[in-house]
Formats: sequence, C-alpha cells, structure tokens
Amino acid sequence: MNFRIGQIVPSSNITMEKEIPAMLQARMAAYPDDSFTFHASRVRMHRVVPEELERMNRDMGRCAAELADAQVDVLSTACLVAIMCMGNGYHREAAEQLARAVTAAGKVPRVMTSAGALVDELKHFGARKISLMAPYTNALTHKVCEYIESEGIEVHDALNFSIEDNLEVGARDPLQLLADVKRLNTRGVDAVVLSACVQMPSLAALQAAQRTLGIPVTSTAACTVRQMLRLLELPHRLPGAGALLGDTAGL
Repeated sequence: MNFRIGQIVPSSNITMEKEIPAMLQARMAAYPDDSFTFHASRVRMHRVVPEELERMNRDMGRCAAELADAQVDVLSTACLVAIMCMGNGYHREAAEQLARAVTAAGKVPRVMTSAGALVDELKHFGARKISLMAPYTNALTHKVCEYIESEGIEVHDALNFSIEDNLEVGARDPLQLLADVKRLNTRGVDAVVLSACVQMPSLAALQAAQRTLGIPVTSTAACTVRQMLRLLELPHRLPGAGALLGDTAGL
C-alpha cells in the first residue's frame, strides 16, 4: 500500500526532506508491501530566534491546507523548537490548530508535530531519563529541556552549540556528533537524543553512537518517523535508525 507523507518544513530546513525519506526508504526495503511518497509545504524562517519561530507558527495553517490538497495520509510539522518555545504542552494545541485547518479536505490526514513525536515516542519506548544535544542558544535549549521535563521525562544533561543561523545548523556534519557526545553526561539514562532538532543532521551517526554508548540512541527525526508509522498503524521497525525504530545493534 502507498502512503503519502506530508511535512510542514521551515523554509531554511535542508534536513527533514532528506532524513525522513531516507528512513522510510530503508523501511521499504524491509517491508516491500508498503511504499511512501513525500510532500512538503514550506513556511518562512531563517534564524532560530523567538520572533521568527512565532511568525512561522502563525503560518502553519496555510501549509496544512496545501498538504491536505495533496490528500496526504499523515501530516507533521518539521520544527521542534518552534512548538516548544510557545510554552509547555503547546504541541497539543498546535496539532488541534492543524486539524482544524484540514477539516474541509476531501481526505483528512492524521495530524502530528515533531515536538510531540519526541516526547510521546520516548514515553512509548519507556525512556524516563534522557540526555540530549541541540544546536540552539542557551535560552532556547533551556526552554526545550523545560518542555520535555514538563512531559514527565527527566533531562539528565544537555549539550548545545548556540547556532542561530538555521542553514548553518543544517550544514553541520552529522558525524561530528560522535565527538560531541563524548562531552555529554549519559550515566544512568534510558536514552540519548543525539539531535533534539530536526534541522541538525544526525541519521548517519545514530547507530555508531548507539554502539559506542551501549545506550538506546534516537533523534527527533527518528521519533517523527516512529510516530508517523504508529499513526498509519504500521510496524515501527526499520534498520539503521536506532533502538526506537527497532535497531538494537550495540545494546
């Protein structure tokens, strides 16, 4: 069966239209009866600062309606911090707003957010204590950690890189995370979020980090795929994307 995947993508995001298809294409190789096509609507954002994130949130309804025109099966935002900077629990309100924006569609998609996917899928996996890495400023990283903790998940340690230019975030070498994670305190955690940002590339490093740490490793993008598959009522297993997507190599 073919499924259409819709994403609302910040205009400067150059990662989610690569990592989400890469993971689901890997799944197609393992489950050839299921196939996926990928569709996006873009919303303006250049710098990862509160005023641009808030402006982006205001325009997401337009994007949702555009994707509904393509009759996508699942629709997700593709920016974690834009949701989390709006206040604890905002992913629920954002999902409700998106759902209202597509009620007139001939085919109403399942609606989600990448921010909600991170917290929901960590909880579904059983992770109650995590460490994470993010590209954000100190202030935005604090908001992200506070948001995650408000959902009942302890953030044991957080490492951030203070990058405001979103294109610079997307240009980061994912394998640099393997060196970065050595500075992260992972003692006693249930999982490591290698990238708590869907723009900071991490897919190429997930399995290597998991083998090195001996701890389940994931990312917001991987959690987004996990929730997409759950909403589509498909097995959430695929190779090469960490323990939350069923690859337990190194554990």
